Formats: sequence, C-alpha cells, structure tokens
Amino acid sequence: MPKLASFRAKRDSTAAEPLSSSSSASLTSSTSSILHVDMDAFFVSVELLDRPELRGKPVVVGGQPDQRGVVTAASYEARKYGIQSAMPLRTAGKLCPHAVFLESRHHLYSEWSDRVAAILGKYSPVVEMASVDEAYLDLAGTERLHGPPFAVAHALLREITATTELPCSAGLARTRLVAKVASDQAKPRGLLWVPPGSEEAFLAPLGVRCIPGIGKVTEAALHSLGIEIVAQLASATREKLEQNFGRWGTALHRKARGGDTYEFFVDAEPKSISHNQTFSFDTDDRVALDTTLSLLCQKTMKRLREAGLSASTVTLTIRYAGFETITRAHTLREATHLDPIVLENVRRLFERHWDRARKVRLLGVSLSSFTHGGEQLDLLDSGRREKLERLAQATDRLRDRFGFSKVQFGGSLVRGKEGIDS
Repeated sequence: MPKLASFRAKRDSTAAEPLSSSSSASLTSSTSSILHVDMDAFFVSVELLDRPELRGKPVVVGGQPDQRGVVTAASYEARKYGIQSAMPLRTAGKLCPHAVFLESRHHLYSEWSDRVAAILGKYSPVVEMASVDEAYLDLAGTERLHGPPFAVAHALLREITATTELPCSAGLARTRLVAKVASDQAKPRGLLWVPPGSEEAFLAPLGVRCIPGIGKVTEAALHSLGIEIVAQLASATREKLEQNFGRWGTALHRKARGGDTYEFFVDAEPKSISHNQTFSFDTDDRVALDTTLSLLCQKTMKRLREAGLSASTVTLTIRYAGFETITRAHTLREATHLDPIVLENVRRLFERHWDRARKVRLLGVSLSSFTHGGEQLDLLDSGRREKLERLAQATDRLRDRFGFSKVQFGGSLVRGKEGIDS
C-alpha cells in the first residue's frame, strides 16, 4: 500500500439537521469538495488486463459454476443476464451457462488497488480507501495546487485510466453520501457533479435502494409503506420513520435529503491486521494448509511493516466444513514485525488446535496489540535479527516494485490457484 496517511470516517455528533436546513452550515462545506472514486467492475477489469481476448464477453470472477461460493464480480455483459455480486456461483451458472468463470486472485487486485491509491494521493492529502476498489477524497484546500474540484476530478480519472488502463467513475458533491450515489449513477466511465443545494433534487427520482445502507430488507419494508423512491422517503415525517425503524428511521430521514454525519479524521494505527483464505473446496491437504498459512503471514506482516508497527498478539482462525469456527491467540514475549517469528507461532497454534479428522474451509491470520519500535531483543540473537531485518526490507522493496505475487518466501509457493481475501 502506498505510504498514505490513513484516513477514515467519523460520525459528527453535532450534525443532526438535514442538509437543506439553514442550520446545517456546519455540516458540510458550501462547495462540492468530496470526491468518491469507484473502479468499474474492478476485479473483472484487472483480469481483462491479462486476458484482453475476453473483452465484450460475460465474465464472472469468484470461481467455477459448479463450486460452492459466490460471485465476487461480474462484467457488465454478465450483468445483463441478471448476475450480481454475492450471488451463488451455481445460480450465476444457470443464468448464463456460456459465461467465462474465473478464479479470484486477490493478491493481484490488491496490487492494482495500491497503484490506484498512489495516484489518488497525488491529488489530495486526505484519501480514505473505503475498500479495495473505492475511495473518498477531500479536495477542499487543493484549489491553488490543482485547480477547482471538478477539473481536479476530471484530471484524476483521466490519469487513472491512462496509467492503469482500468475504467473508473466518480461523483463530486458536498457530502460523502451524495458523492457515492453520484458515482454509482455515473457508471460506467463517468463523472457526475452534484452542485451545492441540488442534493434533494438529484436524489428525488432515484429508487430508495440507491441510498447507501438500504438493503433488500429495508427496501421491502419501505415498499410496504408505499415508499419506493427517495422523494417519497424525503416527504415522510421523521416520526413515521422512527416509529417503523427506530433510530435507523432518523438516519433515513437525514439520508433522503442528502445529509451526512461523517467527517474525515486521521487514524494512522489500525486495531488489527488480518488476512483470510476461503478454499474453493474443503481440504485436509497438509501441504496446501501449510503454504496457505505461510502466505497469510507474509501478507499480514507486510501490512504491519508498512504501518510502522510491531505486533505481540498472533491469532489463528480455523473454519471447518459445516462452518464451525475456532479462534486461538498467542501473546509473544516481545512485539515483532519479522515473518519467521509470527509464522512459527501460527504453525504451533495450528498443530495444537487442528482437528485432523475434519476438513478445513477457511484459514485466517490476525495481528494485534501493536507497538511502535521496540523490536524484540530476547527472541533472536543480534546477528540473525539483523539478517532478517535486511531480508524483510529487501522483499518489501521488491514487492512494492514488482507486486506481492512476484516475491514470496518458499513456504508459500506451492499453493495451487487459491486466492487470499482481505
């Protein structure tokens, strides 16, 4: 991941009034400065870079149609057949039997996400990566350097496409909520600006499902009340919504008017760092399990070092067929950011707690209890520690330059086609 400051959203408890109220001046800026950038069909688009002959065909990422699991992403051609993310792969196979089904390669998506993040960081010091394929930028205060926000947004999208060949869309507005809805409406390959004061008019004709946070259950409940579009939701009284949805009704009342109760703040230190892998098929293959543990440890340790942290608590997650999940943790004597120490302890946990009579569905490795500096003094002799430090620095540099998948330790090289989840 590029060395960006880590920003995320925080609720602003003082913001309780709707956006259109004159009392909401403190809620947002008077200009459209929040940009939501969303990569179009990101996983599919990354796959097409390697397989351009699939362009224009229905492509589904996530696994094979006869496998257990769900669709990770679908091309726009596949979506015409009703295929959507999170749909069971078997269902997708029935909807479009002639679609091209590809295994997920999460390490590759992470590498391309990092490249996009590096571009975003050139346009604003405030970048929040909301997920691997979307981000929020605050362009307030960047006018002197880059120009007005809309021009900046246009230039940013052009640079992403020119540099990565990946399609993307964006929405520019006063609030995160409206910016996200705008980017959805701009897809594919579009940029939509919602001028200040036009938020309610922009949202009014859209279906209620477009509002972030409204899923199938809430949508159905709103439809039962005769509320199908945002304009109807906005006209409903707060009392009616609270009566039917409780505190969520208060949020719905605000969201329907484009209101936002979030602000950016720096949160440079995560609470935990983890990576999981769900196998395409339940397995008790010891080689596959060992190599997976090695790769999971390498992924988590690289992110740990990028954050400038060391960890003293290592947690292993094992999920068996049937979804029974066990989690076991071990606290080290000294915090570390070196791969061999964490991998050794993860393997010990696995040896101690793996039920060999059962097949494994998922493995996960998590790090927590972070400290800055203070690398272990007792766990390793100074000569070996120095060698491992140099090795970690060298591999991180190579991975940043060529991608994580190109530089791995031997223990993770024999692992078939499985992918690593974030």
